[in-house]
Amino acid sequence: MLKRIAIALLVGILIAATVALGQTRSRTSRSRPAAQPSTQRVSQVRTAGATKVADQIKLMTRFIYLLGGVANGIAVVDEAVRRNEASPALVQKNQQDKATVRKGFQDFREALDKLEIEFRTQPELQPYYIKLAGSASGAAKAEEQAAANQFDAGGRTLLTVINRLTDVLVIMRQ
Repeated sequence: MLKRIAIALLVGILIAATVALGQTRSRTSRSRPAAQPSTQRVSQVRTAGATKVADQIKLMTRFIYLLGGVANGIAVVDEAVRRNEASPALVQKNQQDKATVRKGFQDFREALDKLEIEFRTQPELQPYYIKLAGSASGAAKAEEQAAANQFDAGGRTLLTVINRLTDVLVIMRQ
């Protein structure tokens, strides 16, 4: 009887040692934790880049929404100026509105220039740069149209830029 207990204990100890040894062997790979920070960094940079693209889309769509009403008001006042029916205060206010709208177009061009540079210079974002390239030039074209008092056309041009940014965002989320 004592012999059977001793054998059972010995078998139990061997089984426990084998299970413990088997568990430690599966955890011996040390190279994976070193690879995770690199993968994690790529993911973080890509997420940050996608967030910046999304922020530009949000700002531009809000701007275009507001531009519709402002551009219409500017056109009405310009027509009144041509007929000599506008007061000097109204003309001055109209000029300020035009300057504000032009500044908005300029700000978008500058922001997209910075975004393109960031995507071009960061290795993690370079695969998406090809699709983003040209956004700043589209915003520059819209800025030129706004400088020529073609606010509606500038808004339409910004819509093409938004389409490009949306395409970039879709690719980045895949």
